[in-house]
Parts: sequence; structure tokens; C-alpha cells
Amino acid sequence: MGDLGRLEALRLAGLTAAADPGMDRFARLVARFLRVPVSLVSLLETDRQVFPGMVGLAEPWAARRETPLSHSFCQHVVIDRRPLVLEDTRVHQRTCASLAIPDLQVIAYAGMPLTDADGHVLGSLCAIDHKPRKWTAEELQDLGDLTAACSVELQLRIATERIREDRDHADLLLRASVELGHSHDLADLTRRLRRMFDGPIEPSFVGLLLADARGLWRVIDPEDVRPVETAIDRLDLDAGFPSTQAVREQRTVFVPDHDALVAGFSPEAVAGYDALGLRSVLCVPLPRGRGVLMWCWPDPHVLSVTEEAALTAVAGYVSQAVDRTLFVETRLSTAEQLQAAMLTDLPAVPGLDMSALYLPATDQDMVGGDWYDAYLLPRLPDASQRALMLSIGDIIGHDVQAAVVMGQVRSMLRQATLGHPAHSPAGALDAVDRAFDVLPLGPGATAVHARLDPDGERWRLTWSNAGHPPPLLRTPDGRVSALDAHDLLLLGAADGLDRHDTTRELPHGSVLLLYTDGLVERRDNDIDASIEQTAATLSAYGDQPLPQLLEALSHGLVDAPQRDDVAVLVVRVSGGHGAQDAG
Repeated sequence: MGDLGRLEALRLAGLTAAADPGMDRFARLVARFLRVPVSLVSLLETDRQVFPGMVGLAEPWAARRETPLSHSFCQHVVIDRRPLVLEDTRVHQRTCASLAIPDLQVIAYAGMPLTDADGHVLGSLCAIDHKPRKWTAEELQDLGDLTAACSVELQLRIATERIREDRDHADLLLRASVELGHSHDLADLTRRLRRMFDGPIEPSFVGLLLADARGLWRVIDPEDVRPVETAIDRLDLDAGFPSTQAVREQRTVFVPDHDALVAGFSPEAVAGYDALGLRSVLCVPLPRGRGVLMWCWPDPHVLSVTEEAALTAVAGYVSQAVDRTLFVETRLSTAEQLQAAMLTDLPAVPGLDMSALYLPATDQDMVGGDWYDAYLLPRLPDASQRALMLSIGDIIGHDVQAAVVMGQVRSMLRQATLGHPAHSPAGALDAVDRAFDVLPLGPGATAVHARLDPDGERWRLTWSNAGHPPPLLRTPDGRVSALDAHDLLLLGAADGLDRHDTTRELPHGSVLLLYTDGLVERRDNDIDASIEQTAATLSAYGDQPLPQLLEALSHGLVDAPQRDDVAVLVVRVSGGHGAQDAG
């Protein structure tokens, strides 16, 4: 960890193989005070030394501002943690084979350790001569004073960068608390997580694994599938991986470098991380064994106290988002299953073609209230064929409770129709309205309830509208009109309120369209304009097979985010009335 701490300090200092005005100034002071041809601020990275401060170095090294470790005397200063002072590098056993002697003409060398506030030796401030030289005590004192000043400069830069990163960590927490709270599914949660991490943390991979009975499974964003996710998409809980250990032991597991990975985990884990070019990983378990959040880096990583605290807090936000998302998905599934179970199988009626469409809302909290229904009435004594009842409606509110109320209203509407001798749509809606007045059915509903009676070669439509968007009727000539007659929505009957039936003859080739407001309501469009667009689509496609008509009407709804569910019921008068059973 000592070497990792040194490398972390170098990262914070922000110096590498590029000229830095402050470091070049120290190199010039060394050259002036000690009267040497070459002076360097040399910092030791993992596999090279770099010169952010430099005077007098020959080409090509002056342009590169770096050398491999085969040319480094600075590495001895770092290892020994004390000055290295040599009159002639060629006669010392430790340095005589260094390529710095023939390539850089380093004959006399005096290097002092540059340190951070924690005592890590980051490199050296050094004076170099091209011929043997006996360094005087005064020269070494001057070099030591300049080294102390240069170390203070490095420490100030490191401290400033730490303050900035702490501020970035605080900003990360603020963004996490807001951003993760808006995720609408697990893939979106992963996508938002990855967008949050840049700047000082900047992992090469952020992953979320959730637990089930079989172990851990990886949440994948289909828009951004990473190699690690295709290589390892599931782990047994007893596997020797950092992520599984974090879940098993319910504690944070940090692997700072490759050596720690090899020492602590299975060969399969090492091979997996090696194949993906990852060297460091932090795994934070989610509470209650829910799963684990992991960050991976391609190089050894030093985990500061503030960084660990910030990432642990982010894991807490992720846990809350996961719980909320899974709860909503379960609730959504329940609502969709409940609603699907209550949607009607359309009856076969000679002389009529029927088709229906239901699209659930993509917003998890906006499902459950829309329905359609179609059923045959008992045959009346003087009728040659059974009449057909149609209804479409929308419960105010969108959740499981709305789906439950929808089922109750649909059932009450059927019962009120079947229990009324005249089977009046208005009478049935009036009965349901009175039920809203006395039963806890919520804030209300809109509905269109209609009856189709055979009438020679035509069908007679009788309908009543309780505050619902108007049905659309396409006549055989392609013209479309809105059936605008309507009464108030279902809220609980008010004294003196009358509901009305309206009648219209439907000749052969007519198409009747019933729909809920999810088909026509748009945030960026007036509802009347949307109804006109729907009417235009009905006019253009009304003579096509009904599945094609429904596809045209719902074009774009499947791909666009829908805040409301959609129900559509379409009926075409297709021919004469054939024989029906006597039921």
C-alpha cells in the first residue's frame, strides 16, 4: 500500500512527462546555484521516470521528458528514501551499468528525495554533471533547501486537488440522490450510474449485480453492453470473486491491485479480471443481501477515505432505487396481469367484424384503469338475432386499485344492462353512477356504453356517453364523424341528472371506433387536434383489415413513452345477419 499511496500522491499532483512552469523554475534554480549543465525534477512512475522540471537534457530526451527505469538514478532515491550523492557514477557497483551513463552522460549525480505530506518519496530533485565532481557541503545544502521548497510546492498541489476531489465527491452524492431517484427500471438505473462517474473517480467499469436463489445476476443496459457483462453475466454465491465475497460477508471488499487479486481470490476471478484488463475493484454490498455494486479500474487504485465514504453512500442510494424499482415492477406486473385477466375475449357475431387493442403504460405508475368490453344480450322474443353490447371506459387513477375498480365497474355495467328490460345504455350508466354515489369506488370514471341491434341490412347503434372522448364513425364513403353527444362522467348521481341514449343507423361498410384518451392525449398536442388526426387515420385505413387499421391507429405508441394505458375497440358492419344460436 505504500507504493500505491505514492502513486496516488503523484496522480493528485497532476505532473507527468510534460513541462510544468513551476517545476522548470526549480530546475533552473538548481542549475544556477550549483552551476551544473543538467538539473531535473524527476518523478518515479510505475515503469518510467518523468521530468516535469528540466534544464540542459540533450535530445531526444529533452523532447520526451521521460526515460525508462534502465536510465533512472531517481529510483534509488525513492527506494532508499534518502539522498543519493555520487562523484563518479561509473565506479559505483550499484550504478555503473546504468544506461544513463552512456545515453545521458550522467557522470556526477546528486539527488534529494521529494516527499508528500505523508512522507511518500515521489522522486528526486537532482543535479547532474558530465564529468566527475566532488560535491561541496554548501552545494548539497543549497540542493536540500531547494528540494524542501519543491516538496512544499508538491504538497500544496496535492492538498488542493484533494479539496477539489472532496468537493466533487459531495457533488456526486447530490447528483446520485436526484438522478437515481428518477430511474424507471433496472437497466435505466445502471445507465444513470455509469453517467455519474467521471473526474476524480473515473472507473473503467461500473456494474450492478443482484441476488436471487441461484446467486448473483448482472443488470445489463442493452444500450451499453460491456465485455465484462458478456463474459460473466452470472456468479454462484460461493464463487471466489470479490463481488460474491462482499455479498456473503456483507462488507465492503476492496482489491487495490493485481497482487491483491491473485493473493485473495480464485484463479477464475484472476483470469476474468486479466482478460478484461482490470486491476482494481471496489465491491459494496447492498443491504439485506440484495446484491452488490462494483467499480473497477484498469490500474492500481488508492481508495481515499472520502472516496470510500462517497461510494458507500451511492450504494445506499442504489439500494433504495433497486427496492423501489422492483416493488414498482411487481406492482406493475400485478396490475397488468389483473387487467389482462379482466379484458374481454370478443364474441363472434355474424355481420360484424371486431378487433381490440390494449397497450399498457410504459410509466410503471400509470397502468390499470382502461378497459373495453363486448358481449351478446339474450335474444328478445320478437328479435331474429341477439343484440351486441359494447363499452369502453377509463377509471380515474392509474394503479392496482384502478384495475380493481375497473373490474367492478365493468361487472356492474354488465349486470345493470342485463337486469334492465330495455337494455338501455343510459339506464345502465345511471345505475353505475348511483353505485359510485354509495360505494368506495374512487374519484370516478368515464365510459361509452353502446348497443348494436340488427335492423334489416343495417345495424342500429344506440349509445350513451359519460364524459368520455367521442366515438368515431366512418361511413362507407370514407367520411368520419365524431359522435359528440355526451353527459357528465360517472361521479355519483346528482339529483335531477338524466343520462341520454342517442341512436344512429350503421349501413354496410361502416366502422365504429371506441377508444380511451391514451390514444389521443399528447403533452405536445391539443386533444381535439389529436382526435382529428385519429379520424384522418380511420378515414385512410378504414377499409383495411382491422388488425392493419389498429396498427395504423397505434403507430408510434409502442416505441414512444406512454404515460397512460390505451384501449381501442373497433367494429365494422361487414354483411347480412346470419343465423345465430338460440342462447
